[in-house]
Amino acid sequence: MRTLLQLAVSLTAGTGTDQVNVPVISADQVLKNGLDIVYFAAGIIAIIVIIVGGIMYASSAGDAASVTKAKNLILFSIVGIVVILSAFAVTNFLIGSTK
Repeated sequence: MRTLLQLAVSLTAGTGTDQVNVPVISADQVLKNGLDIVYFAAGIIAIIVIIVGGIMYASSAGDAASVTKAKNLILFSIVGIVVILSAFAVTNFLIGSTK
């Protein structure tokens, strides 16, 4: 353990060109980046579900059950997008207000 501590001190104690620039990031920035990735992935999935629902609706050939299923897919994915955008806005507000 002592050797790791000495290595860390030697990496940050350098001057000029021998100093290693290790990026420092705060915990709230790590949380924000992780949540942004999750929101992006959820948004992509919701868009794909909308596309699948549209294809199902177009290919339903008048079958009432297929039309209802396709409409529900589209409706629920739009509701999901609204929830994702709301969660994104709330978390960015809360993370931004802690600074």
